[in-house]
Amino acid sequence: MFELLSGFGALIIYFIVCASSAVVIKFLIKVPHEVFRKLLHLILLGSLFVFIFCFKTWWISALASVIFAMVVYPILAWAEKKFKGYSGLLEERKGGEIKASLLLVFTMFAVVMTICWGLCGDKILALASICAWGFGDAAAALIGKKFGRHPLEIKKLGVKKSWEGTSAMFTVSFISVFLSIYFHGGFTTVQSVIIAVITAAVTAYIELITKGGNDTVTCPLAAMSVILPLTYIFGGGF
Repeated sequence: MFELLSGFGALIIYFIVCASSAVVIKFLIKVPHEVFRKLLHLILLGSLFVFIFCFKTWWISALASVIFAMVVYPILAWAEKKFKGYSGLLEERKGGEIKASLLLVFTMFAVVMTICWGLCGDKILALASICAWGFGDAAAALIGKKFGRHPLEIKKLGVKKSWEGTSAMFTVSFISVFLSIYFHGGFTTVQSVIIAVITAAVTAYIELITKGGNDTVTCPLAAMSVILPLTYIFGGGF
């Protein structure tokens, strides 16, 4: 019980500090629409480090993730109805976007931590799987919106993005996975590069073809489906 309460307390402090800082930045500085959206995205992603490093037990961490979503979702739903400027403040593209994203993100956190940390006994693999999506997706959106000049289309799937955005997704995903695996220990530089390249390629492709914001779920699961067998093959064990 103490671990749940102390970890949950760290999580609440994290969000209070980050959310209030984001609001202050928004009012003091003219932050572009997409940049602010991705700032909120990174705040959500950053909470993963609280779940990974402020909890010692996988199931308590996963439980805290689910509880947090269950507590915050109705609060956001209430704020959405109560305050007229809610959607504009959070730069929502459509009503209910933030609370829906929050529910998806924390459910995904719980699932990935259960598999990587709970079943496989390695929380760093959960970190690598989720960061492959999180940081890469933010880079894809920012670079694609700002510098996307060369269309990348898959007509059969209704995909229309940019080479610049997808390249950014691959590059940042590669860096995120490589650093996680390399500093995890137990793998050579070459092995870390191989794992990172394959994971980044798969994650970038899944992000490219996924519609409706569902990459929040599909990309981390795809990354995990690559990272787990590869680390096992290279002697990481479970």
